[in-house]
Amino acid sequence: MKPSIKLGSKIINNFSPPYLIAEIGVNHEGSLDTAKKLIDLAKEGGADAAKFQTYKANKLASRFSPSYWDLSKENTKSQFELFSKYDSFGIKEYEELYKHCIENKIDFLSTGFDEFSIDYLDPMMDFYKISSSDITNLPLLKHIAKKGKNIILSTGASTIKEIDFAIKLINETNPVDIGLLHCILNYPTSRENANLNMITSMKSIYRENIIGYSDHTMPDSDMSVLSCAYLLGAKIIEKHFTHDKTLPGNDHYHAMDIIDLKIFKKKLKEFNYIIGDANYKEPIVSEDISRKNARRS
Repeated sequence: MKPSIKLGSKIINNFSPPYLIAEIGVNHEGSLDTAKKLIDLAKEGGADAAKFQTYKANKLASRFSPSYWDLSKENTKSQFELFSKYDSFGIKEYEELYKHCIENKIDFLSTGFDEFSIDYLDPMMDFYKISSSDITNLPLLKHIAKKGKNIILSTGASTIKEIDFAIKLINETNPVDIGLLHCILNYPTSRENANLNMITSMKSIYRENIIGYSDHTMPDSDMSVLSCAYLLGAKIIEKHFTHDKTLPGNDHYHAMDIIDLKIFKKKLKEFNYIIGDANYKEPIVSEDISRKNARRS
């Protein structure tokens, strides 16, 4: 059976265009106007979904939790301190952002990091995206699975055994379609650590799942990392998104902006033009004259 997954109004399979998620996260920094602006930019750039992050610092990290990011880019040394800066949004803000997404005809999505957030986000979302950090959070996996909606699961810093266990737990709780994203859990991820060939490996191991890529590398002028991921078979692509890459800290420094997004969309169009529609080997019409004249007779 060929893998596929319904994300919003789109069916994603190995022959469809990739589903692009602009990961706004908390790059709005607590401003509803900025969050709406980022939705507008994501839509203009050609993203399929605008994704946020929903959490409260006191439910997500202890006050003594150390950092796991590059302190030269984001110098906050405590997870609790960093998360506290950007956790002001609640249900009213997300409902307003959900409505703004509907008006702009872009899918609304937010990764919830606790059961309370999952519950109030549920009416707004057609499917769930689970962070790499929660692939071993068994109560949260079960809680999300009970909602009965399709799931995208990031696999950063995970072993095959851990991925298998998460898939089994979700399916035993409530079978849904699951998309798996290759991801490296470094902020930022250096190019030599991107290991995009893991996409190829995951495609061979998880034949019943659509495979994608969640990226934390620094974008270049050609969007070459995302391009390579697509050519290796990533059918769901997620990347952090900002309105200003020069802003300090948080997730701005490894995010793409609307220019990067438009460049990548243009490259996708070029790739698809070159790759073509055929999915099996046979002569094409333009080769008819060559079949007649180029062969020995």
